Amino acid sequence: QVQLVESGGGLVQPGGSLRLSCAASRSIFSRNAADWYRQAPGKERELVATLTPGGSTNYADSVKGRFTISRDNANTVYLQMNSLKPEDTAVYYCHAVVAAGQYRYNYWGQGTQVTVSS
Repeated sequence: QVQLVESGGGLVQPGGSLRLSCAASRSIFSRNAADWYRQAPGKERELVATLTPGGSTNYADSVKGRFTISRDNANTVYLQMNSLKPEDTAVYYCHAVVAAGQYRYNYWGQGTQVTVSS
């Protein structure tokens, strides 16, 4: 069992920055990919960024050049968000799929609210 805990959300003005953190209860990110998703009111949850164990990254077109996903150890993943726009307002979720033998387990954090508004 793995717990993911996000932090760092809040209210920011357009053009501002925030850094989200995702802390895992076990050292899973050295062997498993990490993702950030977001869900805005009335919309489906969408994939924002992915970081593979090897360090490769992938971003949604809407955040390319503005967001950066990174890892500083096997327990913590970050999402640096710059040049924020009102349309970035959403609840942001950390996600990991952990392999255990033949099984794959999906883990989600509780989410952290990001509001971009003047």
